[in-house]
Amino acid sequence: MSIEILNESEADLDVDHLAKLARFVMDRMRVHPMAELCIKLVDEATIAELNEQWMGKEGPTDVLAFPMDELRPGLLDEEPEEGVLGDLMIAPTIAVKQGEAAGHGTVAEVELLTTHGILHLLGYDHAEPEEHREMFGLQAEILQEWGSQAKAPQ
Repeated sequence: MSIEILNESEADLDVDHLAKLARFVMDRMRVHPMAELCIKLVDEATIAELNEQWMGKEGPTDVLAFPMDELRPGLLDEEPEEGVLGDLMIAPTIAVKQGEAAGHGTVAEVELLTTHGILHLLGYDHAEPEEHREMFGLQAEILQEWGSQAKAPQ
């Protein structure tokens, strides 16, 4: 599995931690072990420009997902498809604000945005109430497992 993390922002984030989380989420979703993912940490001006260009929305956002090969979560009885999962753009300065507002801090917010973005790359959405429940429920489940796994004695 190729996970590339590019920090093009001025944020001081642990990219190794982010890569481990991405690998955890992709493994949990049964994405092919050789699937490729690129995560870019960008400033607000960059994400605002991308948000307008690709989503038709003005201003910065927290995360943007750009799927490539339209990979989907693997099934238990099937070999997952190889390919390029896609690119995630995350704005750490937005994560700082949202993490403070939510009361769980920047690292937890970046973990949430990374998980959220990977689920989008895998075809999940939250436009409709049923989709919202499914995606956010799965996101919470994965983050809880990640937290439990991270706290488990090695």
